[in-house]
Amino acid sequence: MKSQDIAQRWISFFEARGHTAVPSASLVSSDPSLLFTVAGMVPFIPYLTAVEPAPYPRATSVQKCIRTADIEEVGQTARHGTFFQMAGNFSFGDYFKEGAITFAWELLTTPQDQGGFGLDPERLWVTVYEDGEEKDEEARRIWEDKIGVPTERVVGTGKADNYWNTGQPGPGGPCSEIYYDRGAAYGLEGGPAVDETRYIEIWNLVFMQYQLSAVRSKTDFDVAGELPQRNIDTGLGLERLAMILQGVENIYETDQVRPVLDRAAEMAGKAYTGTEDPADPHHADDVRLRVVGDHIRSSLMLISDGVTPSNEGRGYVLRRLIRRAVRAMRLLGVEEPVLPVLLPVSRDAMKGVYPVVETDFERIARVAYAEERSFLRTIASGTARLEEALEGAKAAGTPLSGADAFSLHDTYGFPIDLTLEIAGEAGLAVDREQFTALMEEQRQRAKKDAKAKKTGHADLTVYRELHEAGDTHFTGYDELSTESAVRGLLVGGSRVQVAEQGQEIELVLDATPFYAEAGGQAADTGLITGDGFVVEVTDVQAPMRGLSVHRAIVREGELPANATVLASVDAARRHAGEEAHTATHLVHAALHQVLGPEALQSGSFNKAGYLRFDFTWADAMSAAARSDVEAVVNHAINRDFDVLTRVMKKDEAKALGATSLFGEKYGDTVRVVEIDGAWSREFCGGTHVSRTANIGSLTLLGEASVGSGNRRVEALVGLEAFRHNAAERALVNDLTEMFRVPSGELRERITSTVAKLRAAEKEVERLRHEKLQAASAALVAAATDVAGVRLVTHDAGEVASADDLRALALPARDRLGADASTVAVTGVVSGKPVLLVATNQAARDAGVKAGALVRAGAKVLGGGGGGKDDVAQGGGQDAAQIPAALAEVTRLVAQRA
Repeated sequence: MKSQDIAQRWISFFEARGHTAVPSASLVSSDPSLLFTVAGMVPFIPYLTAVEPAPYPRATSVQKCIRTADIEEVGQTARHGTFFQMAGNFSFGDYFKEGAITFAWELLTTPQDQGGFGLDPERLWVTVYEDGEEKDEEARRIWEDKIGVPTERVVGTGKADNYWNTGQPGPGGPCSEIYYDRGAAYGLEGGPAVDETRYIEIWNLVFMQYQLSAVRSKTDFDVAGELPQRNIDTGLGLERLAMILQGVENIYETDQVRPVLDRAAEMAGKAYTGTEDPADPHHADDVRLRVVGDHIRSSLMLISDGVTPSNEGRGYVLRRLIRRAVRAMRLLGVEEPVLPVLLPVSRDAMKGVYPVVETDFERIARVAYAEERSFLRTIASGTARLEEALEGAKAAGTPLSGADAFSLHDTYGFPIDLTLEIAGEAGLAVDREQFTALMEEQRQRAKKDAKAKKTGHADLTVYRELHEAGDTHFTGYDELSTESAVRGLLVGGSRVQVAEQGQEIELVLDATPFYAEAGGQAADTGLITGDGFVVEVTDVQAPMRGLSVHRAIVREGELPANATVLASVDAARRHAGEEAHTATHLVHAALHQVLGPEALQSGSFNKAGYLRFDFTWADAMSAAARSDVEAVVNHAINRDFDVLTRVMKKDEAKALGATSLFGEKYGDTVRVVEIDGAWSREFCGGTHVSRTANIGSLTLLGEASVGSGNRRVEALVGLEAFRHNAAERALVNDLTEMFRVPSGELRERITSTVAKLRAAEKEVERLRHEKLQAASAALVAAATDVAGVRLVTHDAGEVASADDLRALALPARDRLGADASTVAVTGVVSGKPVLLVATNQAARDAGVKAGALVRAGAKVLGGGGGGKDDVAQGGGQDAAQIPAALAEVTRLVAQRA
């Protein structure tokens, strides 16, 4: 039975039993917490979790899925694949355990000529949930008493295998899995608890019946009680069933994958043996061929759903699949491009179920082939260097150095995973720790270089000397004014003993309340005063960890290097900055609530009244999502949550669930900012308001991309948000007065007015076009004979654009007929003269070329231009010279003809 027939039989079976057939959703999951659709139930999550009411009581689907967590196992085992199809049947508060179990057994064991799959009941084993005293006795009773499965083939397993939850508080429940015994040739007796290669799982039935709380892991959670609505969620692996029904050894030999595998073997001149024995000499080649078959199909399906190769997120998964397939073919001896051969084979194998792979194949192929070409260039530049490094490492008896791996990555763009794979095939390890350290050093250098550009100092020697006395003591968490001593005074990067009025200086104090820019929070500003001097602080930086350097201007008097000072932060600006900083934490938490936990902070900046927040996310946020984020933040502000800070061990903070900024370095002790306890809990060294109500309000300004897989939101807070909203309100008031309608009808009136305006613009354009056509026809009558060439010269005066001149010249040239003809028209566009010349073939044969005429005429206009022999355009600066320019065109026509 072909895969296409298996899918159709599945749908037909459940449709006949009252289920609504639901088409497969995209591989790009609509669930923001998932990169891909990883299971058949994903599109139904809103119904299963009761977030939305289900539109039908029963449903069935064959859903295309992608999983890459076990990508290294692909080709090694019979059951691991990246793309697969999961057939499922679902009940939303309708039938429960007995219905699900009965349907499954009936479909699997009914003979094929009667509409089932015809599996031998004696080969089927099932598992039910049993964990200590907790036992799903109902499921066991149904399997044994109603279905008649012998007790010895009903196996009890614990939470790790037979209990489902979402990973967070919500619905959950026990499972029952169905296994098929492939026979003694495939492994040990004793059921799936003994050998999951011989006994292969084909169907999982999830009985969603409990409300779970305090979910700490897959196996550690609390049951709060029964759900008001019990659901059924099942999933059968179509490829695994196809493997059994088609009598093949693994999923790679089924009808939708095997054609690619066979064609790849043919290209490589290899014989596929199907061995899964690592000791078999054919094993390595067979694994590579299986990888090719799997990855080519997965790539085809991902591109068909709109994924394109990139270095992040979904795009990186696709890039890795394509490159692994190409690399496997190279290891099989095929160095020319392989996708133009293999991708069409996969298309033909899949188009019966997914017609889009055929109808959209031109686009799919364009994306895939471009990625292969790019990768082949990378391989060509990096492989020779890698092979040299591998030979050196082998000779020295050491792993491949992290420095060599880093050089390949940094210089050649050679992916680290490819280096690891090739090194592994050569029997060598890679010093991954050194590679990671070098990557981190590079990142830190980039950060320091950026900071050096800001401070104007790339040489840190002077700062190291000032830091020898210890860290600058930061008092700004507790006070905004601090008495302190000057530790160092710099002018132009050099230490001085005194700074004079008007000089720009850098100042290091023993203690300071000024916050140095860090963690996205802008630096404080304020005043440093003392006996006879006033210094204005404009910026504070930390060129090295623990040292605060104040950039300042001496406004009054002279500042000696040994002075005692009073450092005072601008309190109003600090408070406004604290509002914005605390608001970034609220935005982060709100994004988690609205989009999901994968919307993680990748950067931020906040200052008085303003914040921007970057986060990992592939797609633009909808208007509704933006509105929801803004509402969640303002609700948190309105609830006046406590904002508390605690200093604790890093491990303790992580155990509490505190989030940290990816890529940042933290010491063993960290500062954690908590908003209403666990509502928001993050590592943060910045300053904050004490309660969320102090923020006032937040207005989201917009959302945009800042790179592949990264988005940015910008917002105003506090008084700036109020001013913005007041300005918006004033604008609405002005518009309501202008249009004389209530504010509730303003959108409709503006939409109507804009539509009328566009219609009027179209009508004006139509009339203008008609006028140009009429003028073009009139030009023909004004043609004169110049040395055997019919020539039209015309000054159109003020015109909207050069397109108007083209609309005059080209039709006129065509109307002049086949005799040698030339049209030269001028006009003034935005105050500048423009010349356009058009010639027909006979004129060009006579030596009259549009480009040469335009160059000469435009020179008279005080400019330049040119173009092709048939049509050319130029312009200049002096519109008064238009008659002279046309006269020059006439002279040249006469001369060159």
